[in-house]
Amino acid sequence: MRPDGTRVKGLTPIMQALPYIMPNRFDAQNWASDYVDEEIVKSFIRQKRREGRHVTHMSVLVAAYYKAALENPKVNYFVMNRRIYRRNHFCFSFVILKKRADGTPDETTLKVFLEPEDDVFSISQKIKELVDLNQEAVHNNSTDRFANFAFQVPGLARLVFGLAYHLDLHGLLPRKIIDLSPFHTSLFITNLASINTSYIFHHCYEFGTTSVFVCMGKPVPDPMAPAESRKKHMPLGVVMDERIATGIEYSRFFAAFERYLKKPELLECRLDGKPVPAGV
Repeated sequence: MRPDGTRVKGLTPIMQALPYIMPNRFDAQNWASDYVDEEIVKSFIRQKRREGRHVTHMSVLVAAYYKAALENPKVNYFVMNRRIYRRNHFCFSFVILKKRADGTPDETTLKVFLEPEDDVFSISQKIKELVDLNQEAVHNNSTDRFANFAFQVPGLARLVFGLAYHLDLHGLLPRKIIDLSPFHTSLFITNLASINTSYIFHHCYEFGTTSVFVCMGKPVPDPMAPAESRKKHMPLGVVMDERIATGIEYSRFFAAFERYLKKPELLECRLDGKPVPAGV
């Protein structure tokens, strides 16, 4: 048993066979485009800000994804060493831009853990707190410090990462390392719209357990809107590991994901749908 998941039993023969037919994550990657109605999301964000509540495109997208994942848990599975595992938590990783002391651009990767009782507001707050904490010019988070340590001695990085890979392969990588690794995540998301760039289809990393990668692109005119309309949508580039779920299961997940993006007000309550305990 791994510290971050439990092996799934009772799979159909074809699902058990897929990790042997496609042993590497890059073998099993499927690409899909999706779109977010920019007018709906922007309207929701403006309304919440008028109410004094901080919400962003990323927090809405992540909240919709997590709510859909709670209803379709197989998208939170992962494959390691030809075995399929059920992750025992949900988290997402993302990259932020920052500046070095000399003013040159730099970036760092952050990871946020979510709970079923989260909503779009608590997710937004978690993102904001982590971004604010890591905007300093120095590399001050655990992931950066670990990477800096690994590259201090010639040849040490190859040894450290090679050892981590093999320990992970056999379920022996310590939970502390898994928790700080951005590559051991339920979802990796990048917001290229923040740098005014079109979306891409970003690969899922072979190292770690990333099964889905979502890229947000800059909003573009909606080709389905009337010619005189200025309506826009935000394109998404989605790359997913086909070994963790069947086509129909992915279809149900994305139907739910799109439904919540079209009605973001549904994300204001606990994402697991349970009532808030009295007195909270």
